[in-house]
This record gives sequence, structure tokens and C-alpha cells, in this order.
Amino acid sequence: MLELRPNCECCDRDLPPASPEARICTFEHTFCATCAELRFDDVCPDCGGGLVARPIRPETQLHRFPASLRRVLKAHRPAAPILPPRREPEQPAGWV
Repeated sequence: MLELRPNCECCDRDLPPASPEARICTFEHTFCATCAELRFDDVCPDCGGGLVARPIRPETQLHRFPASLRRVLKAHRPAAPILPPRREPEQPAGWV
């Protein structure tokens, strides 16, 4: 059963059980949509797996199977930016 962690492990944003903004990997590392998309390019920085929308547990089941209260916060680096190929500076004609 999914743990349903209460926050983004990167920015500590609250992610209630019914939040459509929660993203998880197969190891349940949990991030908000903003961090998942903009910082990590939808790839988990902890395990390298894909980050997808976390399923929403029906409210009628939360009393029996409550969401976790344990907050996890880690220092994460953003994904490496994709840089354009490096070009050599152009030299005027006649320069050696």
C-alpha cells in the first residue's frame, strides 16, 4: 500500500492525500509537480526512475488506511541542464 507522504522531499511543499500535484517514483520518493517537472525533468533524483502522478486514495478509505505523517526532506540537485554544443569563437579573415 502506498505510504502517501505529506510533502515534497525537495521544497517541503505540503501534498495532502488528495493532491493532484503529488508525483512519485516506484520507491515512493515524493515530489510536487513543480520540482518534478522543472528541477528533475520527471526523473527521480534518488533512484533514476520516472516520476508520475500519485494515485489519490478515496477519502472513504483514509480513516482505515491513513496517509503517512512522516515528512522527508533532502537536499536535491536539479537535473543537469541541457546545454547547446560549444562553438569556437569566430576569427576575422586573415587571423591565424
